[in-house]
Order: sequence, then structure tokens, then C-alpha cells
Amino acid sequence: MVAKFFGSLFGNGAASRSVAEEARSAGAAVDPAADELAATAAALKELRGMALGKGAELPTVVVSQVLQLADVLRALIRYIGRSGASTEQRVLLNAVITDYLPSPLRAYLMLSSSARTDDSSETKVLLEQLGTLHSTVLNLDNQVRTGAITELAVHGQFLKDKFDIDGLHLEGR
Repeated sequence: MVAKFFGSLFGNGAASRSVAEEARSAGAAVDPAADELAATAAALKELRGMALGKGAELPTVVVSQVLQLADVLRALIRYIGRSGASTEQRVLLNAVITDYLPSPLRAYLMLSSSARTDDSSETKVLLEQLGTLHSTVLNLDNQVRTGAITELAVHGQFLKDKFDIDGLHLEGR
């Protein structure tokens, strides 16, 4: 216990172990999807922190767009954690958070401060990219949520067909 406390203070020990390592050491079954989702959530938290930390170097509209995307992504991560998602959907979510969003943002931050103004062509290009990412994320969110609904509808149809629910009648009717 003391080792965990000192480890958490100095950045080593139990604090740096992944969810999967914790589960393995506890003898529990490891869920790679849950570990992947936890890593994606941590990357999103880091990305959000970067956007807030560099806020003075970015136009307000850019920070606003990035934070809005981060909010949608955070809600989607929570939903996937509860309801699940396909491998393809989780891969796209991870790619958006670890590559598609931070890469243009980092490239933009490397530009001179005169190129990072509200009305510069570079800012307009970044905002277009963020708009495309926003529509992609909303589409992914819709796919994940409607996929769960479709899955439930298919399961309901299976139960209806298997147990002939429409054929059940109360006695005397």
C-alpha cells in the first residue's frame, strides 16, 4: 500500500499499469476491447488537455470546435463502454482520437502565429477539417447507437419467431 502511494507520487509502480495488467495480476479475465476503450479515453483526455493548454495559441473558434468534438467523443466512449460497438467502429473511434484530430491540430500549432489568426486561410482549412471530423463523429455515433437498436430488433424478431409470441393467447379468448 505504501509502495502504491509512493509510486503514484513519483510516476511508477501501480499507477502506470494498464487496465489489462491490473486484471491479469488480479487473476480476472482480460477484455481487450475494454482495455482498448480505456486507452482511447485516456488519449481523448490528453488531447482535450492539449487543446486547453494551447488555447492561448489558437483562435477561439478552433478551441471551441475541438472541445465540442471532444465532448461528443467522450459521450460516445461512455456509450460504447456500456453497450459495446463493432471492432470497425472502435478502430475508427480510436483513429479519430489518436490521429485524425491531433495530427492537423499539431501541424496547425507549428505554423507561425501570424498564420493562426481567426481569418487566415490556414485557420479556414483547419476549420473545414474539423467540420469533416465532426460530421464523421456524428455519423459514427449514429451508427453505434442505431446498430444497438437494430441488434435488439433482430433479437426481438428471433424471439417472436422462436416462441410464436403472436400465436399466444390467454385462455378463454
